[in-house]
Amino acid sequence: MLTLACPKCGESLDDENATTKKCQKDGLTFHQVDGIWRMLLPEREEYFSRFIRDYETVRRLEGRGSRNKAYYTNLPYRDLSGQMSADWRIRAKSFDAFLKHVIFPMEEQNKRPLQILDLGAGSGWLSNRLALRGHQVAAVDLTINNFDGLGCYRCYDSRFLPVKAEFDHLPFLEHSADLILFNASFHYSINIEQTLKETLRVLDSSGSLVILDSPIYHKASSGAQMVSEREAQFKKQYGFASDNLPSENYLTYARLDKLANKLCLDWKIITPFYGPHWSARPLIAGLLRRREPAKFHVIVGNRKSSK
Repeated sequence: MLTLACPKCGESLDDENATTKKCQKDGLTFHQVDGIWRMLLPEREEYFSRFIRDYETVRRLEGRGSRNKAYYTNLPYRDLSGQMSADWRIRAKSFDAFLKHVIFPMEEQNKRPLQILDLGAGSGWLSNRLALRGHQVAAVDLTINNFDGLGCYRCYDSRFLPVKAEFDHLPFLEHSADLILFNASFHYSINIEQTLKETLRVLDSSGSLVILDSPIYHKASSGAQMVSEREAQFKKQYGFASDNLPSENYLTYARLDKLANKLCLDWKIITPFYGPHWSARPLIAGLLRRREPAKFHVIVGNRKSSK
């Protein structure tokens, strides 16, 4: 089982009772409220509060979530709300590639339940899918609402661990996870290098980290233009730019290479087939002299062999 640890020092916590844990070293106390462990450091609660408020506002206005439990259990293959069907078709293709190239081989190799962190878990749909396969999963997110956040854990028959926490202070012991995945969330990192260092602290030496559905570009200028376009759209549509958290927002292939060299990682890039129209997007953009469109991959990272 994945064991919660202090997000400040990374050491084990003492159980005060069934819903309270304490770090003797730092004198911090953490509580489980409504089934969700609250593992943000006290000073980080305020830091993230505006981002969470703006993020939830946008997600509500986009029509995310449903009062129907079947909506959540059908994800990513069917969007019963009909609000974001195109997005979920992409997510389903990515998830299938993730299963084929990551989960199935790891299951075959390990012959036991995997210890998995689902970072940026949102409503927990991916945690649910992996828990149904028998794995021990912790769903980690900043949002705990009941329509698009960790509060949706109640919609599933599977059991996984909902944890409110941030990427750069993961409340888990060193080398305790077999697999850590960023669920369309890596681009929300404030400092990608620091986030990867923290991920590698928690990841077992033979484990894998996976980046799902984060935008990647050949040119950084294309990513910067995307961010500007999105902020302008948000300001027009919602009245704010949604830029209060200084997220990195996108990746480039060159940045991935630099991170691999610095952190001694090997990347494997898997590109799902999203359909002919999607494949034609770069050509169409070039003909129309538009900016380079983002690509989405299943990016698998492993520590380089010492041999």
